[in-house]
Amino acid sequence: MAEYRMPAEWTEHEGCLMAWPTREDLWGSVLADVKEEYANVARAIAAFEPVTMVAPPGHAEDARAHCGPEGSGITVIELPLDDSWFRDSAPIFVLDGDGNRAGVDFRFNAWGGKHHPFAADDRISALLLDHLGTERIASRMILEGGAITVDGEGTLITTEQCLLHPNRNPDLTREEIEAELKARLGVTKIIWLPYGGLLDTETDGHVDGVCAFAAPGTVVISLPADPTHPDHVRMRANRAVLEASTDARGRRLEIIEVPQTAFAELADGEIEVSYLNYYIANGGVVVPVAGLPQDEEALAVIATAHPGRKVVGVRALAIAFGGGGVHCITQQVPRARTAAARAA
Repeated sequence: MAEYRMPAEWTEHEGCLMAWPTREDLWGSVLADVKEEYANVARAIAAFEPVTMVAPPGHAEDARAHCGPEGSGITVIELPLDDSWFRDSAPIFVLDGDGNRAGVDFRFNAWGGKHHPFAADDRISALLLDHLGTERIASRMILEGGAITVDGEGTLITTEQCLLHPNRNPDLTREEIEAELKARLGVTKIIWLPYGGLLDTETDGHVDGVCAFAAPGTVVISLPADPTHPDHVRMRANRAVLEASTDARGRRLEIIEVPQTAFAELADGEIEVSYLNYYIANGGVVVPVAGLPQDEEALAVIATAHPGRKVVGVRALAIAFGGGGVHCITQQVPRARTAAARAA
């Protein structure tokens, strides 16, 4: 069997996968708002790379009406879906040394059984891989893509809060979880942060709300400056772990801090928009924002972490209401080398 490795998100993409939101029991009064936000995210990404928007049967025309006509860089297809968080339910793509692409199909249980039904989302990876004509690598372990970030050079960062939660893989030890991550994603070093976001009750603390690799040896972390923020102390504990860690190649990590936070009112409640929950596209970075003055400060920090890329903010209040951000609703498809290129 070929040796595959999950490439870093900044590796060149063939495109981006997204899923159209239709679940009224989740979105309620903000369903119309979240459709606009998903479409805006799709259009922002389509300025850098093609987007495939997957809609449940019967909803393709609605998705096209929001996202724009064919030729806009967004293609809409129909496949059975329960929900619309492709970072977590879509396959995680890997490449071998020759540039061949495969997709790892981890199990999905709706973040520990928080939402029902989820059987279609547990099956969607296999359907997407068949649609793309991509080899499927099955795993029995439950894993969401938002729970990990990788540097493409053997290092993976995750949180104990999520991956060791008993509602995911109660039959697996920490060592067995590590072994499966290494076997399926080709990583050799795993850095365990103690915490995800305290308010991130939907995902039980995904790493993509608090930390992301921006380059080999460089991580961006959330470090709220406000001492009253519920994660003020917790994120400093995460930083201490990163400071004491080296990556798979033995390098000390450069840490770039995002001290800004964004709380806003929506649907009669307060929500937090995580600036760290951004998507790295070909030549760009698409960042969730809240429409607040601190947005620009956070975008500037993220731009320093991704030199040479255009940083674009997209309002994502309704997406945050649902429990996520731009990263949560996207999944990159890394470009595979063609047979002709391999033969050259």
